[in-house]
Amino acid sequence: MQKSIEENNGFINKLTDLAQKNDPIDHSLYTKYDVKRGLRYADGRGVLVGLTRIGDVVGYEVQDGKKVAVPGKLMYRGYSVEDIVHDIESRHEFGYEQCVYLLLFGDLPTKDQLAEFTEFLGELRTLPPNFTEDMIMKAPSCDIMNKIARGVLASYSYDPDPENRDVANNLRQCIELISRFSTLAAYGYQAKRRYYDGKSMYIHNPVPELSTAENFLRLIRSDRSYTQSEAEILDLALILHAEHGGGNNSSLTVHVVSSADTDTYSAIAAAVGSLKGRRHGGANIRVMEMMDDIKANVHDWSNENEIAEYLRKIARKEAFDHTGLIYGQGHAVYTISDPRATLLRDKAGELAKEKGCEEEFNLYRIIERLAPKILEEFHGGDKKICSNVDFFSGFVYTMLNIPRELYTPLFAISRIAGWSAHRIEELVAGGRIYRPAYKNVSTEREYVPIEKRVAQ
Repeated sequence: MQKSIEENNGFINKLTDLAQKNDPIDHSLYTKYDVKRGLRYADGRGVLVGLTRIGDVVGYEVQDGKKVAVPGKLMYRGYSVEDIVHDIESRHEFGYEQCVYLLLFGDLPTKDQLAEFTEFLGELRTLPPNFTEDMIMKAPSCDIMNKIARGVLASYSYDPDPENRDVANNLRQCIELISRFSTLAAYGYQAKRRYYDGKSMYIHNPVPELSTAENFLRLIRSDRSYTQSEAEILDLALILHAEHGGGNNSSLTVHVVSSADTDTYSAIAAAVGSLKGRRHGGANIRVMEMMDDIKANVHDWSNENEIAEYLRKIARKEAFDHTGLIYGQGHAVYTISDPRATLLRDKAGELAKEKGCEEEFNLYRIIERLAPKILEEFHGGDKKICSNVDFFSGFVYTMLNIPRELYTPLFAISRIAGWSAHRIEELVAGGRIYRPAYKNVSTEREYVPIEKRVAQ
């Protein structure tokens, strides 16, 4: 007879107790064996496990064996992202597609090259025949990142040559995914609205002539409308999230999985799973939840003393989620400044004026200034802390009236460019499967026949 849900849950709880009792490892052993937990040295520097020509993240320099903080820089193929953004903004153009070209092919495109490539991307945005109905509408998900991952894996079945590892074939697959990620996310969101939220579902066709940012706003809105400034700031967010070196968790995932000589869809789906994590791409949602809490408990959003005192409560684990974390502060590499945060903050200020959100924007600016000092009060040390891009990205998406369940998918829509570049780089320059060491710290035991075993 089939067991009840209560009986099954009770059995799972019993098994969970056994698993939790069995797995803890004494933290002192990590020091004893000089384990680089999280592939990091004790001072936070990442362990060097690979070489890349794609992107660089600079937040410190090593001088005489010590880390020295420097203003943050983000480089795409040797070019400063700040220079790329300033040029695009001066021309009032959309720049994400140009960054995709740069990351994939190593050089900035000419006008003709960009026009040809952008046209090619636009033509691919529409999903294959019956894909939307069979793979999205018939299997909706309450989490859009889960839906994107499943959409990536399902794309394997629609590919006439999915297992071919030639660079040309993998490049084709990557470009198709880059083009279609925004459509996958938007349609996944519409299916969620219909089947989980009980709201109307709107399925619009992508327009080939529009940029990635424009198409995404068009696909998620019932009236398909958006302003130029809305599309421009979303385009900026896509540029800033497109690549972040080979060491971030999801890009490393692409290298690790690709090194096993698997197919493109498996590698990219694994990266989506990584980015979904709350310690990675899901961080901006935690910022917004924290800001909701701050706005509800700080009565005067312009009173720096009141704001500072509430931030101290959060740091003391007395408020919000009681973790002691002030979300959106600090970064594994950036120390003095996160260039992505600076660029997005400046543009957010312009949008705040347009949307009537200046009071809220000023609250963000005050927290940006106060939080690093307060965290230093509690934790000490000489590590400098700055606001990261997650601190402002959620606020920007809120002003764009983008639902929170799409915040992390937007990250994926952007980062598929960097993932694809790392996928191709691993195929061309890798050639060796990742196989780091794990030391076994259990003791060898004598085997016990089943009739002599005693329940633990």
